Amino acid sequence: MAVSAFTPIIRTNPSPSDTIPNSPYLSTFTKSRKLKPFLLAQQRSPPPIAALSDKQFVLQIADSLEDSRPTSSNLEKLRDFATDSLLSTPYPSKKDEPFRFTDISFIKKSEIIPVSYPSQESLNNLSVFEDTQMINLTIIDGYIIDSLSQISGLPDGVFVGNLSSINSAEITKRVLEFLPSSEQGDWFWSLNGVGSPELVVVYVPEGCKVEALLHLRYVSNEGSDKDSNKLPVSNPRVLVVVEKGGEIGILEEYMSGDGDLSYWTNSVMEVVIGEEAKVSHSYIQTQSLSSAHIKWTSIRQEKLSTYDLVEVSTGGKLSRHNVHVQQVGPDTITGLSTFHFSGNNQTQDLHSKIVLDHPRGVSRQLHKCIVAHSDGQAVFDGNVKVNRFAQQTDAGQLTRSLILEPRATVNVKPNLQIIADDVKCSHGAAICDLEEDQLFYFQARGIDLQTARKSLIISFGSEVIDRFSSNDLRKKVELHVKKLLDSAVPEEKAV
Repeated sequence: MAVSAFTPIIRTNPSPSDTIPNSPYLSTFTKSRKLKPFLLAQQRSPPPIAALSDKQFVLQIADSLEDSRPTSSNLEKLRDFATDSLLSTPYPSKKDEPFRFTDISFIKKSEIIPVSYPSQESLNNLSVFEDTQMINLTIIDGYIIDSLSQISGLPDGVFVGNLSSINSAEITKRVLEFLPSSEQGDWFWSLNGVGSPELVVVYVPEGCKVEALLHLRYVSNEGSDKDSNKLPVSNPRVLVVVEKGGEIGILEEYMSGDGDLSYWTNSVMEVVIGEEAKVSHSYIQTQSLSSAHIKWTSIRQEKLSTYDLVEVSTGGKLSRHNVHVQQVGPDTITGLSTFHFSGNNQTQDLHSKIVLDHPRGVSRQLHKCIVAHSDGQAVFDGNVKVNRFAQQTDAGQLTRSLILEPRATVNVKPNLQIIADDVKCSHGAAICDLEEDQLFYFQARGIDLQTARKSLIISFGSEVIDRFSSNDLRKKVELHVKKLLDSAVPEEKAV
Protein backbone atom coordinates (compact mmCIF):
# COMPACT_ATOMS: atom_id res chain seq x y z
CA MET A 1 0.00 0.00 0.00
CA ALA A 2 1.51 3.31 -1.04
CA VAL A 3 0.09 6.45 0.53
CA SER A 4 1.54 9.94 0.65
CA ALA A 5 0.54 13.50 1.47
CA PHE A 6 2.60 16.57 0.66
CA THR A 7 2.61 20.30 1.28
CA PRO A 8 2.58 22.54 -1.79
CA ILE A 9 5.78 23.35 -3.67
CA ILE A 10 6.13 26.61 -5.58
CA ARG A 11 6.80 25.96 -9.25
CA THR A 12 9.60 27.95 -10.83
CA ASN A 13 9.52 29.60 -14.24
CA PRO A 14 10.56 27.56 -17.29
CA SER A 15 14.29 27.39 -17.88
CA PRO A 16 15.99 28.67 -21.04
CA SER A 17 16.01 25.09 -22.31
CA ASP A 18 12.25 25.38 -22.80
CA THR A 19 12.67 27.67 -25.80
CA ILE A 20 11.38 26.59 -29.18
CA PRO A 21 14.08 24.77 -31.17
CA ASN A 22 14.87 25.39 -34.80
CA SER A 23 13.61 22.01 -35.93
CA PRO A 24 12.49 20.56 -39.27
CA TYR A 25 8.98 20.39 -37.84
CA LEU A 26 8.65 24.19 -37.92
CA SER A 27 6.09 24.79 -40.66
CA THR A 28 4.16 27.64 -42.14
CA PHE A 29 1.83 27.38 -39.14
CA THR A 30 4.51 27.73 -36.46
CA LYS A 31 6.57 30.28 -38.36
CA SER A 32 3.52 32.46 -38.94
CA ARG A 33 2.98 32.70 -35.18
CA LYS A 34 5.13 34.72 -32.82
CA LEU A 35 8.15 32.44 -32.81
CA LYS A 36 10.94 34.81 -33.82
CA PRO A 37 12.04 35.49 -30.19
CA PHE A 38 12.18 31.74 -29.54
CA LEU A 39 14.25 31.08 -32.65
CA LEU A 40 16.74 33.82 -31.75
CA ALA A 41 17.11 32.35 -28.29
CA GLN A 42 17.75 28.95 -29.86
CA GLN A 43 20.55 30.35 -31.98
CA ARG A 44 22.26 31.77 -28.89
CA SER A 45 21.90 28.72 -26.68
CA PRO A 46 20.92 25.34 -28.18
CA PRO A 47 18.64 23.32 -25.86
CA PRO A 48 19.43 19.82 -24.62
CA ILE A 49 18.39 16.82 -26.69
CA ALA A 50 15.52 15.95 -24.30
CA ALA A 51 14.02 19.44 -24.61
CA LEU A 52 14.37 19.25 -28.40
CA SER A 53 12.40 16.04 -28.44
CA ASP A 54 9.62 17.59 -26.34
CA LYS A 55 9.36 20.59 -28.62
CA GLN A 56 9.28 18.46 -31.75
CA PHE A 57 6.36 16.60 -30.23
CA VAL A 58 4.53 19.86 -29.44
CA LEU A 59 5.18 21.34 -32.87
CA GLN A 60 3.98 18.21 -34.63
CA ILE A 61 0.69 18.24 -32.72
CA ALA A 62 0.16 21.98 -33.25
CA ASP A 63 0.82 21.60 -36.97
CA SER A 64 -1.53 18.66 -37.44
CA LEU A 65 -4.33 20.27 -35.43
CA GLU A 66 -4.09 23.51 -37.38
CA ASP A 67 -4.35 21.60 -40.66
CA SER A 68 -7.34 19.51 -39.57
CA ARG A 69 -9.65 22.08 -37.98
CA PRO A 70 -12.18 24.26 -39.85
CA THR A 71 -11.57 28.01 -40.04
CA SER A 72 -13.53 30.36 -37.78
CA SER A 73 -12.95 34.11 -37.62
CA ASN A 74 -14.67 34.35 -34.23
CA LEU A 75 -12.18 31.92 -32.68
CA GLU A 76 -8.97 33.47 -34.05
CA LYS A 77 -8.41 35.48 -30.86
CA LEU A 78 -8.65 32.34 -28.75
CA ARG A 79 -6.53 30.28 -31.13
CA ASP A 80 -3.76 32.89 -31.38
CA PHE A 81 -3.51 33.19 -27.62
CA ALA A 82 -3.65 29.42 -27.10
CA THR A 83 -0.96 28.91 -29.77
CA ASP A 84 1.42 31.36 -28.10
CA SER A 85 0.77 29.69 -24.75
CA LEU A 86 1.24 26.18 -26.13
CA LEU A 87 4.51 26.91 -27.87
CA SER A 88 5.99 28.65 -24.83
CA THR A 89 5.01 25.92 -22.36
CA PRO A 90 7.05 22.70 -22.07
CA TYR A 91 5.26 19.40 -22.30
CA PRO A 92 4.43 18.36 -18.71
CA SER A 93 6.39 15.65 -16.97
CA LYS A 94 6.62 14.17 -13.48
CA LYS A 95 9.31 16.76 -12.73
CA ASP A 96 6.55 19.40 -12.77
CA GLU A 97 4.72 19.71 -9.46
CA PRO A 98 1.16 19.56 -10.93
CA PHE A 99 2.06 16.25 -12.64
CA ARG A 100 4.27 14.83 -9.90
CA PHE A 101 2.06 11.79 -9.34
CA THR A 102 0.47 11.54 -12.79
CA ASP A 103 2.33 9.72 -15.55
CA ILE A 104 1.30 11.10 -18.95
CA SER A 105 4.29 9.73 -20.86
CA PHE A 106 2.21 7.25 -22.86
CA ILE A 107 0.56 10.19 -24.68
CA LYS A 108 3.94 11.46 -25.83
CA LYS A 109 5.01 7.97 -26.89
CA SER A 110 1.95 7.62 -29.13
CA GLU A 111 1.37 8.79 -32.66
CA ILE A 112 -1.16 11.61 -32.21
CA ILE A 113 -3.79 11.82 -34.96
CA PRO A 114 -6.42 14.62 -35.05
CA VAL A 115 -9.92 13.27 -35.57
CA SER A 116 -12.07 14.46 -38.43
CA TYR A 117 -15.81 15.07 -38.77
CA PRO A 118 -17.48 11.66 -38.33
CA SER A 119 -18.72 9.94 -41.46
CA GLN A 120 -22.35 9.01 -41.88
CA GLU A 121 -21.39 5.33 -41.93
CA SER A 122 -19.72 5.58 -38.52
CA LEU A 123 -22.77 7.42 -37.14
CA ASN A 124 -25.09 4.69 -38.38
CA ASN A 125 -23.03 2.08 -36.52
CA LEU A 126 -23.25 3.83 -33.16
CA SER A 127 -25.13 1.87 -30.52
CA VAL A 128 -24.18 3.64 -27.28
CA PHE A 129 -27.29 5.75 -26.78
CA GLU A 130 -30.22 5.00 -24.55
CA ASP A 131 -33.62 6.57 -25.03
CA THR A 132 -33.76 9.80 -23.07
CA GLN A 133 -36.48 12.34 -22.44
CA MET A 134 -33.91 15.03 -21.66
CA ILE A 135 -33.05 17.90 -23.93
CA ASN A 136 -29.76 16.70 -25.36
CA LEU A 137 -26.91 17.83 -27.55
CA THR A 138 -24.73 15.09 -29.05
CA ILE A 139 -21.06 15.91 -29.60
CA ILE A 140 -19.07 13.21 -31.42
CA ASP A 141 -15.29 13.63 -31.51
CA GLY A 142 -15.73 17.35 -30.78
CA TYR A 143 -18.40 18.01 -33.46
CA ILE A 144 -22.11 18.65 -32.85
CA ILE A 145 -24.27 16.08 -34.66
CA ASP A 146 -27.68 17.67 -35.20
CA SER A 147 -29.34 14.43 -36.35
CA LEU A 148 -28.63 12.82 -32.95
CA SER A 149 -29.57 15.87 -30.86
CA GLN A 150 -32.87 17.10 -29.48
CA ILE A 151 -32.85 20.67 -28.21
CA SER A 152 -36.43 21.74 -28.90
CA GLY A 153 -38.49 22.92 -25.96
CA LEU A 154 -35.96 25.38 -24.55
CA PRO A 155 -37.32 28.68 -23.19
CA ASP A 156 -37.28 31.75 -25.42
CA GLY A 157 -33.89 33.43 -25.53
CA VAL A 158 -31.90 30.32 -24.58
CA PHE A 159 -29.33 29.24 -27.15
CA VAL A 160 -27.58 25.86 -27.39
CA GLY A 161 -25.34 25.16 -30.38
CA ASN A 162 -22.26 26.26 -32.28
CA LEU A 163 -21.00 29.82 -31.93
CA SER A 164 -21.26 30.22 -35.71
CA SER A 165 -25.00 29.38 -35.54
CA ILE A 166 -25.95 32.26 -33.21
CA ASN A 167 -28.25 34.58 -35.16
CA SER A 168 -28.08 37.44 -32.66
CA ALA A 169 -25.21 39.92 -32.93
CA GLU A 170 -25.81 40.98 -29.33
CA ILE A 171 -25.49 37.42 -27.98
CA THR A 172 -22.44 36.77 -30.14
CA LYS A 173 -20.75 39.91 -28.81
CA ARG A 174 -21.61 38.95 -25.23
CA VAL A 175 -20.25 35.42 -25.63
CA LEU A 176 -17.02 36.60 -27.23
CA GLU A 177 -16.33 38.77 -24.16
CA PHE A 178 -15.55 35.62 -22.21
CA LEU A 179 -13.13 33.98 -24.65
CA PRO A 180 -9.78 33.99 -22.81
CA SER A 181 -7.02 36.27 -24.04
CA SER A 182 -4.78 36.65 -20.99
CA GLU A 183 -5.40 33.98 -18.37
CA GLN A 184 -4.57 30.39 -19.13
CA GLY A 185 -4.61 26.86 -17.78
CA ASP A 186 -1.93 24.27 -18.41
CA TRP A 187 -0.47 22.76 -21.58
CA PHE A 188 -3.60 20.69 -22.24
CA TRP A 189 -5.85 23.73 -21.91
CA SER A 190 -3.75 25.50 -24.54
CA LEU A 191 -3.80 22.46 -26.82
CA ASN A 192 -7.59 22.48 -26.73
CA GLY A 193 -7.63 26.15 -27.73
CA VAL A 194 -5.45 25.36 -30.73
CA GLY A 195 -7.30 22.25 -31.86
CA SER A 196 -10.97 22.76 -30.96
CA PRO A 197 -12.93 22.55 -34.24
CA GLU A 198 -15.78 24.70 -32.96
CA LEU A 199 -17.09 26.37 -29.81
CA VAL A 200 -20.29 24.95 -28.34
CA VAL A 201 -22.25 27.72 -26.62
CA VAL A 202 -24.93 27.45 -23.94
CA TYR A 203 -26.47 30.88 -23.33
CA VAL A 204 -29.17 31.62 -20.72
CA PRO A 205 -30.54 35.20 -20.75
CA GLU A 206 -31.20 37.33 -17.69
CA GLY A 207 -33.90 36.02 -15.36
CA CYS A 208 -34.52 32.83 -17.38
CA LYS A 209 -34.85 29.55 -15.50
CA VAL A 210 -34.40 26.39 -17.59
CA GLU A 211 -36.45 23.72 -15.83
CA ALA A 212 -35.31 20.73 -17.93
CA LEU A 213 -31.85 19.22 -17.54
CA LEU A 214 -29.60 19.86 -20.55
CA HIS A 215 -27.76 16.65 -21.45
CA LEU A 216 -24.44 17.10 -23.28
CA ARG A 217 -23.50 13.67 -24.68
CA TYR A 218 -19.85 13.38 -25.70
CA VAL A 219 -18.93 10.30 -27.70
CA SER A 220 -15.42 9.29 -28.71
CA ASN A 221 -16.11 7.34 -31.87
CA GLU A 222 -12.81 7.41 -33.74
CA GLY A 223 -10.17 5.23 -32.09
CA SER A 224 -7.50 2.68 -32.76
CA ASP A 225 -6.94 -0.83 -31.46
CA LYS A 226 -5.83 -0.74 -27.82
CA ASP A 227 -2.50 -2.37 -28.78
CA SER A 228 -1.87 0.20 -31.49
CA ASN A 229 0.55 3.11 -31.09
CA LYS A 230 -1.91 5.50 -32.74
CA LEU A 231 -3.90 7.84 -30.50
CA PRO A 232 -6.65 9.90 -32.17
CA VAL A 233 -7.28 13.16 -30.27
CA SER A 234 -10.45 15.25 -30.07
CA ASN A 235 -10.79 18.70 -28.48
CA PRO A 236 -14.40 19.50 -27.57
CA ARG A 237 -14.87 22.97 -26.06
CA VAL A 238 -17.99 24.39 -24.38
CA LEU A 239 -18.73 27.88 -23.07
CA VAL A 240 -21.70 28.35 -20.74
CA VAL A 241 -22.91 31.91 -20.04
CA VAL A 242 -25.75 32.34 -17.54
CA GLU A 243 -26.84 35.94 -17.13
CA LYS A 244 -28.13 37.62 -13.95
CA GLY A 245 -30.79 35.59 -12.18
CA GLY A 246 -30.67 32.74 -14.70
CA GLU A 247 -30.71 29.05 -13.77
CA ILE A 248 -29.78 25.87 -15.62
CA GLY A 249 -28.87 22.25 -14.90
CA ILE A 250 -26.27 20.62 -17.18
CA LEU A 251 -25.30 16.95 -17.41
CA GLU A 252 -22.01 16.19 -19.18
CA GLU A 253 -21.66 12.51 -20.04
CA TYR A 254 -18.49 11.20 -21.68
CA MET A 255 -18.74 7.76 -23.26
CA SER A 256 -17.10 5.57 -25.90
CA GLY A 257 -18.25 4.26 -29.19
CA ASP A 258 -18.38 0.49 -29.64
CA GLY A 259 -15.34 -1.49 -28.46
CA ASP A 260 -12.42 -0.90 -26.13
CA LEU A 261 -10.77 1.69 -28.36
CA SER A 262 -7.65 3.75 -27.74
CA TYR A 263 -8.09 7.53 -28.10
CA TRP A 264 -7.52 10.81 -26.30
CA THR A 265 -10.29 13.21 -25.28
CA ASN A 266 -8.92 16.66 -24.39
CA SER A 267 -11.94 18.67 -23.27
CA VAL A 268 -12.59 22.15 -21.87
CA MET A 269 -15.73 23.66 -20.33
CA GLU A 270 -15.85 27.28 -19.20
CA VAL A 271 -18.82 28.48 -17.13
CA VAL A 272 -19.66 32.12 -16.46
CA ILE A 273 -22.29 32.53 -13.74
CA GLY A 274 -23.83 35.99 -13.44
CA GLU A 275 -25.16 37.78 -10.38
CA GLU A 276 -27.74 35.69 -8.45
CA ALA A 277 -27.55 32.98 -11.12
CA LYS A 278 -27.39 29.23 -10.43
CA VAL A 279 -25.72 26.36 -12.31
CA SER A 280 -26.11 22.71 -11.34
CA HIS A 281 -23.42 20.66 -13.08
CA SER A 282 -23.41 16.86 -13.27
CA TYR A 283 -20.43 15.12 -14.86
CA ILE A 284 -20.14 11.40 -15.67
CA GLN A 285 -17.07 9.88 -17.32
CA THR A 286 -17.17 6.21 -18.42
CA GLN A 287 -14.80 6.20 -21.40
CA SER A 288 -12.72 3.31 -22.70
CA LEU A 289 -10.18 1.78 -20.32
CA SER A 290 -7.57 2.16 -23.09
CA SER A 291 -8.13 5.90 -23.47
CA ALA A 292 -6.78 9.16 -22.08
CA HIS A 293 -9.36 11.59 -20.74
CA ILE A 294 -8.16 15.06 -19.73
CA LYS A 295 -10.77 17.63 -18.76
CA TRP A 296 -10.68 21.30 -17.77
CA THR A 297 -13.62 22.93 -15.99
CA SER A 298 -13.20 26.66 -15.36
CA ILE A 299 -15.83 28.51 -13.31
CA ARG A 300 -16.31 32.27 -12.91
CA GLN A 301 -18.81 33.23 -10.21
CA GLU A 302 -20.24 36.72 -9.77
CA LYS A 303 -21.86 37.90 -6.53
CA LEU A 304 -24.70 35.91 -4.97
CA SER A 305 -24.24 33.12 -7.53
CA THR A 306 -24.31 29.36 -6.92
CA TYR A 307 -22.35 26.58 -8.59
CA ASP A 308 -22.74 22.91 -7.69
CA LEU A 309 -20.72 20.07 -9.29
CA VAL A 310 -21.43 16.35 -8.82
CA GLU A 311 -18.96 14.07 -10.60
CA VAL A 312 -18.51 10.33 -11.05
CA SER A 313 -15.45 9.23 -13.02
CA THR A 314 -14.70 5.56 -13.63
CA GLY A 315 -13.27 5.36 -17.18
CA GLY A 316 -9.97 5.93 -18.92
CA LYS A 317 -6.51 4.46 -18.56
CA LEU A 318 -5.57 8.02 -17.59
CA SER A 319 -8.29 10.35 -16.36
CA ARG A 320 -7.49 13.84 -15.09
CA HIS A 321 -9.98 16.56 -14.18
CA ASN A 322 -8.79 20.12 -13.51
CA VAL A 323 -11.44 22.22 -11.75
CA HIS A 324 -10.73 25.92 -11.24
CA VAL A 325 -13.27 28.17 -9.50
CA GLN A 326 -12.74 31.94 -9.41
CA GLN A 327 -14.93 34.11 -7.21
CA VAL A 328 -15.37 37.64 -8.61
CA GLY A 329 -18.05 38.87 -6.19
CA PRO A 330 -19.25 38.39 -2.59
CA ASP A 331 -21.77 35.91 -1.17
CA THR A 332 -21.06 33.10 -3.61
CA ILE A 333 -21.80 29.43 -2.92
CA THR A 334 -19.62 26.67 -4.41
CA GLY A 335 -20.09 22.91 -4.01
CA LEU A 336 -17.77 20.24 -5.43
CA SER A 337 -18.71 16.57 -4.88
CA THR A 338 -16.60 13.99 -6.72
CA PHE A 339 -16.33 10.21 -6.74
CA HIS A 340 -13.57 8.35 -8.62
CA PHE A 341 -13.13 4.63 -9.17
CA SER A 342 -9.74 3.22 -10.20
CA GLY A 343 -9.34 -0.37 -11.35
CA ASN A 344 -6.61 -2.29 -13.16
CA ASN A 345 -3.88 0.00 -14.58
CA GLN A 346 -6.07 3.07 -14.16
CA THR A 347 -5.11 6.53 -12.88
CA GLN A 348 -7.87 8.80 -11.61
CA ASP A 349 -6.66 12.33 -10.92
CA LEU A 350 -8.50 15.39 -9.57
CA HIS A 351 -6.76 18.78 -9.38
CA SER A 352 -9.03 21.48 -7.97
CA LYS A 353 -8.50 25.13 -7.12
CA ILE A 354 -11.00 27.46 -5.46
CA VAL A 355 -9.98 31.12 -5.17
CA LEU A 356 -12.05 33.28 -2.79
CA ASP A 357 -11.43 37.01 -3.17
CA HIS A 358 -14.59 38.57 -1.72
CA PRO A 359 -16.51 38.48 1.59
CA ARG A 360 -18.94 35.81 2.78
CA GLY A 361 -18.10 33.16 0.25
CA VAL A 362 -19.12 29.58 1.05
CA SER A 363 -17.41 26.52 -0.45
CA ARG A 364 -17.83 22.82 0.28
CA GLN A 365 -15.71 20.12 -1.31
CA LEU A 366 -16.09 16.37 -0.83
CA HIS A 367 -13.82 14.03 -2.78
CA LYS A 368 -14.07 10.25 -2.54
CA CYS A 369 -12.26 7.53 -4.45
CA ILE A 370 -11.99 3.75 -4.45
CA VAL A 371 -8.85 2.00 -5.68
CA ALA A 372 -9.81 -1.61 -6.32
CA HIS A 373 -6.66 -3.04 -7.94
CA SER A 374 -2.99 -3.29 -6.99
CA ASP A 375 -2.09 -1.46 -10.24
CA GLY A 376 -4.68 1.27 -9.69
CA GLN A 377 -3.82 4.81 -8.65
CA ALA A 378 -5.74 7.83 -7.40
CA VAL A 379 -4.49 11.41 -7.09
CA PHE A 380 -6.10 14.34 -5.31
CA ASP A 381 -4.60 17.83 -5.29
CA GLY A 382 -7.07 20.30 -3.80
CA ASN A 383 -6.26 23.95 -3.24
CA VAL A 384 -8.53 26.44 -1.45
CA LYS A 385 -7.16 29.98 -1.30
CA VAL A 386 -8.83 32.58 0.93
CA ASN A 387 -7.39 35.98 0.05
CA ARG A 388 -7.18 39.12 2.21
CA PHE A 389 -10.56 40.63 1.35
CA ALA A 390 -12.46 37.33 1.62
CA GLN A 391 -13.55 37.97 5.20
CA GLN A 392 -16.26 35.80 6.82
CA THR A 393 -15.52 33.01 4.37
CA ASP A 394 -16.82 29.54 5.24
CA ALA A 395 -14.77 26.89 3.41
CA GLY A 396 -14.57 23.16 4.01
CA GLN A 397 -12.64 20.43 2.19
CA LEU A 398 -12.59 16.67 2.80
CA THR A 399 -10.98 13.87 0.81
CA ARG A 400 -11.54 10.20 1.69
CA SER A 401 -9.98 7.26 -0.14
CA LEU A 402 -10.81 3.57 0.14
CA ILE A 403 -8.03 1.13 -0.78
CA LEU A 404 -9.13 -2.45 -1.46
CA GLU A 405 -5.72 -3.92 -2.41
CA PRO A 406 -2.42 -3.76 -0.46
CA ARG A 407 -0.28 -2.42 -3.31
CA ALA A 408 -2.75 0.17 -4.57
CA THR A 409 -1.59 3.80 -4.58
CA VAL A 410 -3.23 7.00 -3.38
CA ASN A 411 -1.50 10.39 -3.37
CA VAL A 412 -3.33 13.28 -1.70
CA LYS A 413 -2.32 16.90 -1.25
CA PRO A 414 -5.04 18.94 0.45
CA ASN A 415 -4.02 22.59 0.65
CA LEU A 416 -5.76 25.43 2.49
CA GLN A 417 -4.20 28.90 2.22
CA ILE A 418 -5.75 31.61 4.42
CA ILE A 419 -4.73 35.26 4.27
CA ALA A 420 -7.95 36.74 5.69
CA ASP A 421 -8.33 36.80 9.49
CA ASP A 422 -12.12 36.40 9.98
CA VAL A 423 -12.93 33.01 8.46
CA LYS A 424 -14.22 29.54 9.26
CA CYS A 425 -12.20 27.01 7.26
CA SER A 426 -11.31 23.33 7.60
CA HIS A 427 -9.84 20.49 5.58
CA GLY A 428 -9.03 16.84 6.15
CA ALA A 429 -7.87 13.63 4.48
CA ALA A 430 -8.42 9.96 5.28
CA ILE A 431 -7.05 6.87 3.49
CA CYS A 432 -7.87 3.34 4.63
CA ASP A 433 -9.30 -0.09 3.85
CA LEU A 434 -12.65 -1.19 5.22
CA GLU A 435 -12.53 -1.21 9.00
CA GLU A 436 -12.71 -4.55 10.79
CA ASP A 437 -15.17 -3.33 13.41
CA GLN A 438 -17.60 -2.27 10.65
CA LEU A 439 -17.42 -5.73 9.08
CA PHE A 440 -17.81 -7.35 12.49
CA TYR A 441 -20.93 -5.26 13.11
CA PHE A 442 -22.58 -6.82 10.03
CA GLN A 443 -21.37 -10.34 10.78
CA ALA A 444 -22.64 -10.15 14.34
CA ARG A 445 -26.10 -9.65 12.89
CA GLY A 446 -25.92 -12.70 10.63
CA ILE A 447 -24.72 -10.98 7.45
CA ASP A 448 -21.95 -12.82 5.59
CA LEU A 449 -18.60 -11.15 4.90
CA GLN A 450 -19.06 -10.69 1.15
CA THR A 451 -22.44 -9.01 1.56
CA ALA A 452 -21.03 -6.83 4.34
CA ARG A 453 -18.16 -5.65 2.14
CA LYS A 454 -20.53 -4.96 -0.73
CA SER A 455 -22.81 -2.85 1.43
CA LEU A 456 -19.95 -0.80 2.90
CA ILE A 457 -18.24 -0.14 -0.45
CA ILE A 458 -21.44 0.89 -2.19
CA SER A 459 -22.42 3.18 0.67
CA PHE A 460 -18.97 4.79 0.53
CA GLY A 461 -19.62 6.06 -2.99
CA SER A 462 -23.33 6.70 -2.46
CA GLU A 463 -22.63 9.83 -0.43
CA VAL A 464 -21.62 11.49 -3.71
CA ILE A 465 -23.90 9.58 -6.10
CA ASP A 466 -26.99 10.53 -4.06
CA ARG A 467 -26.29 14.19 -4.79
CA PHE A 468 -27.31 13.87 -8.45
CA SER A 469 -30.52 15.81 -8.97
CA SER A 470 -32.24 13.10 -11.03
CA ASN A 471 -33.40 9.86 -9.42
CA ASP A 472 -33.02 7.97 -12.72
CA LEU A 473 -29.46 9.27 -13.01
CA ARG A 474 -28.63 8.13 -9.49
CA LYS A 475 -29.90 4.62 -10.20
CA LYS A 476 -28.02 4.44 -13.50
CA VAL A 477 -24.69 5.48 -11.94
CA GLU A 478 -25.08 3.23 -8.91
CA LEU A 479 -25.75 0.20 -11.14
CA HIS A 480 -22.68 1.04 -13.21
CA VAL A 481 -20.45 1.27 -10.11
CA LYS A 482 -21.79 -2.06 -8.78
CA LYS A 483 -20.89 -3.78 -12.05
CA LEU A 484 -17.37 -2.35 -11.90
CA LEU A 485 -16.89 -3.59 -8.36
CA ASP A 486 -18.16 -7.05 -9.25
CA SER A 487 -15.51 -7.38 -11.96
CA ALA A 488 -12.66 -5.54 -10.25
CA VAL A 489 -12.57 -6.97 -6.73
CA PRO A 490 -11.05 -10.47 -6.23
CA GLU A 491 -13.38 -13.37 -5.49
CA GLU A 492 -12.47 -13.53 -1.82
CA LYS A 493 -13.42 -9.87 -1.58
CA ALA A 494 -16.33 -10.02 -3.98
CA VAL A 495 -18.92 -7.34 -3.64
